[in-house]
Amino acid sequence: MTNIRKSHPLFKIINHSFIDLPAPSNISSWWNFGSLLGVCLMVQILTGLFLAMHYTSDTMTAFSSVTHICRDVNYGWLIRYLHANGASMFFICLFLHVGRGLYYGSYTFLETWNIGIILLFAVMATAFMGYVLPWGQMSFWGATVITNLLSAIPYIGTTLVEWIWGGFSVDKATLTRF
Repeated sequence: MTNIRKSHPLFKIINHSFIDLPAPSNISSWWNFGSLLGVCLMVQILTGLFLAMHYTSDTMTAFSSVTHICRDVNYGWLIRYLHANGASMFFICLFLHVGRGLYYGSYTFLETWNIGIILLFAVMATAFMGYVLPWGQMSFWGATVITNLLSAIPYIGTTLVEWIWGGFSVDKATLTRF
């Protein structure tokens, strides 16, 4: 009797895609972090969508909406903490992925490396925006300090900061922009 995973048409596809997939002999577990980033990203997107269903982006109600999610929404506390800890796990995998790229010399592939660096900055900006959304004291002062860093840009810095804030200080317009 022949092996069913190599003779059955459906199992044959799965076998060639997952089990007998040709792979380099020097591959190690360090190469899993790209896939783990994809899994973490999917968890972040799903939990973020569920959180967005109950979040209000107003300075007077943002913090209380987060409290409402944790206390009143069924399993809202679980979704929020999965989202918060998922962000930490995402960055752990991201830094290990970048570290692996540095160790194995992936920076020699300039186009791929440059796209990765652009994605790194985009992810950091997205994480900062998510950090501001609960609108607690840490979020408020985080938004104030980080956006004020842009004022160091010559000539346009202060104008850029006021444009991001939507006025002369961090307020309602700032929160709705994040």
